[in-house]
Amino acid sequence: MIGSESRIERSGIDLVIERAQGWFEREQYPEGYWWAELESNATMDAEYLLLTHFLGARNEGHWRGVAQDIRNYQRDDGSWAMYHGAPGDLSTSIECYFALKLAGDPADAPHLARARAFIRERGGIARARTFTRIWLALFGQWSWDELPVMPPELMLLPASAPFSIYRFSSWARGTIVPLLLLMNDRPVRPVPTGARLDELRVPDAAPRPPRDGIDRLFRAIDTALRGYRRLPFHPFRQRARKAAEQWILAHQEADGSWGGIQPPWVYSLMALSALGHPLDHPALRKGLEGMHDRWMLHHADGRVRVQACLSPVWDTGLSLLALLESGVEPSASMVERAARWLLREEIRVPGDWCVQVQGVEPSGWAFEFENDLYPDVDDTAVVLLALLKAGAVDPQLRERALRWMLAMQSRNGGWAAFDKDNTSRLPALIPFADFGEMIDPPSADVTGHVIEMLGAFGVGRDHPAMQRGLRYLYGQQEKEGSWFGRWGVNHVYGTGAVLPGLAAAGEAIDGLAVRRAVRWLSERQNADGGWGETCASYVEIEARGRGESTPSQTAWALLALIAAGRADSKAANRGAHFLVDRQRSDGAWDEESFTGCGFPGYGIGEEHGARIVEGRELSAGFMIRYHLYRNCFPLLALGRYRAALRGTARAIPSEGGS
Repeated sequence: MIGSESRIERSGIDLVIERAQGWFEREQYPEGYWWAELESNATMDAEYLLLTHFLGARNEGHWRGVAQDIRNYQRDDGSWAMYHGAPGDLSTSIECYFALKLAGDPADAPHLARARAFIRERGGIARARTFTRIWLALFGQWSWDELPVMPPELMLLPASAPFSIYRFSSWARGTIVPLLLLMNDRPVRPVPTGARLDELRVPDAAPRPPRDGIDRLFRAIDTALRGYRRLPFHPFRQRARKAAEQWILAHQEADGSWGGIQPPWVYSLMALSALGHPLDHPALRKGLEGMHDRWMLHHADGRVRVQACLSPVWDTGLSLLALLESGVEPSASMVERAARWLLREEIRVPGDWCVQVQGVEPSGWAFEFENDLYPDVDDTAVVLLALLKAGAVDPQLRERALRWMLAMQSRNGGWAAFDKDNTSRLPALIPFADFGEMIDPPSADVTGHVIEMLGAFGVGRDHPAMQRGLRYLYGQQEKEGSWFGRWGVNHVYGTGAVLPGLAAAGEAIDGLAVRRAVRWLSERQNADGGWGETCASYVEIEARGRGESTPSQTAWALLALIAAGRADSKAANRGAHFLVDRQRSDGAWDEESFTGCGFPGYGIGEEHGARIVEGRELSAGFMIRYHLYRNCFPLLALGRYRAALRGTARAIPSEGGS
């Protein structure tokens, strides 16, 4: 056990926890939820300007604010990046450059001159990702003929077909359906002469050549589809276009979004417009009104930021869990209000998940305010754990939610975010798929959260779902001892999710897998006592678990050590000390790093077998800075740390005081 230094620190932990709880009490919305910014990158701003120009829906006030936010994101070398501290990204820089020219910035302005030099040095438009070149084709700045072909007849394939839209992940599906219409109809909206991008065409630059035999095969298929497009007769084309239009209209959410995220939203609005629907069409009107509501953040200096997504359910579940595990009583007003709000957010209608999971009563929670068609397994696990600890789970909810969660388990024993058995790698091989993730396979971090929730609900290790889930987790452990973090950066996140799951399931904390993970964490602790990991760890093995210490990542490592029965270790003590020492006087923490992940950029959602090659800029990835992570995870970790040292472990019995 640790000595007098720990006892002094423990007395300080009480004050730190109390301050953090006070911060959450002040920040809670009257309705009961917590919600903070989900920051990504400047393409969200740029694509808003491009979208509204395409629609003819330019609002000068919004444009001024959004353009200023784009300028503020620009780096000294003229580029725009995908995450804090990243090298500049070519495609992101092209989109931002184009948007600012469209907003009226003169080409000879110093900031555009720097951007232009950066873009040209890297090959210009021809080297940009497919999605960027699609945006440029919509405005006549790239030829539709030089883009991959995506025939709308894909809409007519049965769900079991290799390239059915239901073989793609939920987010890719929602993006591809409107793109099938846009890439077939090939609309072009003119831009002013001063906004053209002729200067970004670099002589002799061309798209990257095929990488291997598989790449050449799919490019040959693309060539065949081009021949099909040139045929004078397409017997199923109109039927497919109508099916795509109906799918889009049926999938719009109550807040005007599609899938609760930006890409399907902007492409769906443009597809409906290209089909001839006017701005006063109900779907277009609702879509634009929603985008101008909560999705836009207005700053005091006039900047307007467009978010890629909203995270109130995730934020609220994590915040509620942190408060309860740090000692706030279930009877507290803020706990009761949060629990009531979360209970109202349970999804009770069928969604796209029903294609693979039939005959199961709907349940689950989404990530956003409105996203009823896509409940999220990860959100559901955290929300259920928080509601259980709040004493807000009645027998009916328990039975319904557990049945839904167990039905979403994939054949390999793991759980994914939105779909079951969404593991075909074929969608990631098409020439179109050079950005983001095309499929939604199970991941260790989501599975760890589900196992932790199931253990808290009393599902035993002998339950078949638990046995399969545990086998999956052990099989996913890396040789050095960590677990990959699909939805958080990165191996620190994965390890911080898996070890609490193993502990809640009653697994031996002195087993080989746990000891290897503890050793890995200990070897990667920084000199300041914290942990950090750069987003570059998604492409560089040597960057795993390495980086400047952050509050959220330190908290994840501390949660893992506590679950492993090492709360009284020197490493845990130093990690707790890092969090205690860096709390602000208002109870919050500071964190500039991006510690959340939307897409690693592999195309298949995971490292193994990935074919997309990218550098530290993560040009095919999508990184996230959750502005609440820096506060909820330190509170959760310090709450469990204090409980473990006191020997009470009030939140999770299996993590009790060793």
